[in-house]
Amino acid sequence: MTGVQDEETAPPRGRTVIRDRVVARIVARAAAEVEESGGLGRTVLGVPVPGRGPARTEVRVNGDIVTARVAMSVTYPMPVRDVARQVRESVRGRVAELTGFTVRQVDIDVAGLERPAAGERTVR
Repeated sequence: MTGVQDEETAPPRGRTVIRDRVVARIVARAAAEVEESGGLGRTVLGVPVPGRGPARTEVRVNGDIVTARVAMSVTYPMPVRDVARQVRESVRGRVAELTGFTVRQVDIDVAGLERPAAGERTVR
């Protein structure tokens, strides 16, 4: 015997904790990866300011199960249902890939329709 233990019989070396806010950032980035989705307008004390923030996200992590809510905009005239489906798939895939967690539910709140930037075309 060489004194090297099998992975299965080795004592645990520690714990990895992934905080909810980290999962929320992963969810926001995954939503942003869908080209036709966007963030929401920013406000300061209720007054709109120029620029867009990222999609707003809320997550709940219970063990290794995630429930997410995403508030975002969709580029006009893209089909809202199709974009929401793509965002759900992106969120599920990225969260599973980066954390190993299972996303049970992704609620999408489309809070706005955005015009494409000047010179940008949308393809349906």
